[in-house]
Amino acid sequence: MGWHKILVATLILFSFYLFSNAVEVTYDGRALKIDGERKLIISGAIHYPRSTPEMWPSLMKKAKEGGLNAIETYVFWNAHEPLYRQYDFEGSLDLVKYLQTIQDAGLYAILRIGPYVCAEWNYGGLPVWLKSIPNMVFRTKNDAYMNEMKIFTTMIVDKMKDENLFANQGGPIIISQIENEYGNVIGKYGADGKSYVNWCANFAESLNVGVPWIMCQEDDAPSPMINTCNGYYCDQFTPNNNNVPKIWTENWTGWYKGWGDKNPHRTAEDVAFAVGRFYQYGGTVQNYYMYHGGTNFGRVSGGPYIATTYDYDAPLNEYGEPNQPKYGHLKELHSHLMSIEKILTYGNVTNKDYGNMMSHTIYNYDGTRVCFFGNANQNDAITINFEGTNYTVPAWSVSILPDCKTEVYNTARVSTQTSVMVKKLPDEAQEKSHYNLEWSWRVEKFEHLKAHPLKGVTSANQLLDQKLVTNDTSDYLWYMTSFEIDEDDPVCCEDINLQVQNSGHILHAFVNGKHIGTKYAQGGSYSFWFERAATIKKGINQISLLSVTVGLQNYGDHYDNTQNGIIGPVKIIAPNSQEKDLTNNRWAFKVGLTGFERELFSENGKKRKWHPNIPLNRKFVWYKTTFRTPRGEEPVVLDLWGLGKGTAWVNGHDIGRYWPSIIADNNGCSTSCDYRGSYYSSKCTTGCGQPTQRWYHVPRSFLRNEENDLVLFEEFGGDPRNVSVNTVTVGQAIGHAYEGNCLNLSCNGGRVISDIKFASFGDPRKVYGILRKGSCHSPKSLSMVERACVGKESCSIDVSEQTFGPSGCRSSVKRKRLAVEAVC
Repeated sequence: MGWHKILVATLILFSFYLFSNAVEVTYDGRALKIDGERKLIISGAIHYPRSTPEMWPSLMKKAKEGGLNAIETYVFWNAHEPLYRQYDFEGSLDLVKYLQTIQDAGLYAILRIGPYVCAEWNYGGLPVWLKSIPNMVFRTKNDAYMNEMKIFTTMIVDKMKDENLFANQGGPIIISQIENEYGNVIGKYGADGKSYVNWCANFAESLNVGVPWIMCQEDDAPSPMINTCNGYYCDQFTPNNNNVPKIWTENWTGWYKGWGDKNPHRTAEDVAFAVGRFYQYGGTVQNYYMYHGGTNFGRVSGGPYIATTYDYDAPLNEYGEPNQPKYGHLKELHSHLMSIEKILTYGNVTNKDYGNMMSHTIYNYDGTRVCFFGNANQNDAITINFEGTNYTVPAWSVSILPDCKTEVYNTARVSTQTSVMVKKLPDEAQEKSHYNLEWSWRVEKFEHLKAHPLKGVTSANQLLDQKLVTNDTSDYLWYMTSFEIDEDDPVCCEDINLQVQNSGHILHAFVNGKHIGTKYAQGGSYSFWFERAATIKKGINQISLLSVTVGLQNYGDHYDNTQNGIIGPVKIIAPNSQEKDLTNNRWAFKVGLTGFERELFSENGKKRKWHPNIPLNRKFVWYKTTFRTPRGEEPVVLDLWGLGKGTAWVNGHDIGRYWPSIIADNNGCSTSCDYRGSYYSSKCTTGCGQPTQRWYHVPRSFLRNEENDLVLFEEFGGDPRNVSVNTVTVGQAIGHAYEGNCLNLSCNGGRVISDIKFASFGDPRKVYGILRKGSCHSPKSLSMVERACVGKESCSIDVSEQTFGPSGCRSSVKRKRLAVEAVC
């Protein structure tokens, strides 16, 4: 056989191998169909740039172990094309590798191309350079926008096809999305908005990806686009076409956090209730937003004012570890749902409404029945008689009975432990001095106009939009001007006020080289007036205004038109109320700061001279130190308590903006949270009176084997002596389980249970967040739990009187339970 025949045969075999796993993805009015079989899809959002490639396999493994069979992600246009026709698909932006990692874990993928994504991502994921294209209008019938959207989306689709990543090629992608939540704003764009939606649909279909396309939050999505639901609850959602499945693209597992906010929490019981209701009422595709939120490394957070953490109170926390009990409680729910997949997707459905928000749903298929008992009453448990047997369903909960006789799961009854995570110094730090950090420093140079031209400066006879000048390459932009005063000038001389209208979101003002004040946006309003006293002189005076953005707006109709920076007016006001308007002066603009230009955070920074004897609470200072890598595999965080605001780098990796000096207000927090009733983002919060974010994630892949460089740019002024390197681990495991079940407790990372602080089998209660004995209690509770658990990394306890002996509970205690608090 000739070499060319061998080559052809090899290519045929290779093609067969590639497409041997190819599947056909279709749908009907009930479910997604994969090779003709209806499927339940339980998906979770994990955004590739908010983690690292080294974390991806572990995240996929935990997602699969948590009962997911799909992973969803957006595609981030401004990350992949930050500058016009300059693309980046390396490192954490390696979308192909990410999707291959999903497939390697045996999971499907949902690819939400958008390319507008919202996602609390900077500028909603759209590149700022779009605004510089003539006649550009975002997200509407606009040739300039549609052309650029078409180019990018086609490139992404072609890249997926080239790597055989769509399901019909043997890849993991079973659903694609075009646009995102456009129905929330379409009314503001009039007829052009509707035309744009139709164009999106036709364009998507023309790409021939071989899998269904969805449009989320788009009630009038044209066929064959499938409209889907986003929100905390989507059980009452109905698609606009009877021939498509009921899809929930975003089940918000918590909420994001902005600078100045408290910590939002959504209970495991409420998330499970929402999921249970969705599948009870015919839903078949559900995606958690987020399943792992991750970290807004670098400058990717949007807002304005979205924090660096994107934890989202998701089932996997920011560091990729299980957020218990949410992770485990949902894992149990997923297991039960998947065990009845065939019946839920093929069975005949019967519903009965008992009144008072109580209902049951029966799925019947091939002689087998499954029952859901749903109680949406937020106040009262309700007892129903079903086929001669009484069943009590707690308030705001769903019970699953896979045989319509025995309840195997109730969304309000959590048997998974609550893991209390703690940050601590590494175990090897026998003495605190071992981890005292030695700091050096450099000053950041202030910019002002001089007799000779500054490098990298542009000029205009007006104030310019900051994002259009920086092209989103920096948070910082200097606005500089000069003006001449003589003794006859109405504003002469000496004491004046400088008045500036800013939409920055932070302003640092300098007059004649002297810093006269700083102000930042507060209270959710990102435009403010700045006014401070200053001294001017006869002759030439210089004004330098440093405007700072903290994430560009990412949501809303025409959000791209929001101006950033110093929008004017800028005035000099004399004590006699005479004014000098500088708005239309000749202004010079310089992007960034000197330390960033010189890359003081990289290896280049080591070549510069750094000074000992650090100054404290001084603005515009660079700090540098080294630290050792903590042993083990526990997540690593920086405790930046004592600093003001700035940016941190570890070994040249930008771990994001820090701002521990911004404090959440003292009102609205609670030590407990009632899961019952509709959730909203401020319902269950903690962290009142505390920094919005004190700890900052450093992925272990950023660290070296031994010594690491830490560089800080401190903008507001702070004390780096309090900075420390910590690891994150389970400090306490608190478990509850009802009689007839097992209580499982675990300490992660090879650590063992060292003590049992509380154990009670009977009717234990929680008072002000502290476990207490209830009306009845087994005296052997503590000793039996200690015997089973102390000295072990994990333990399992049968919850029964056979284990603990008599509890003395009266008949009024319907279900006895065990509560344990263990120390790791």
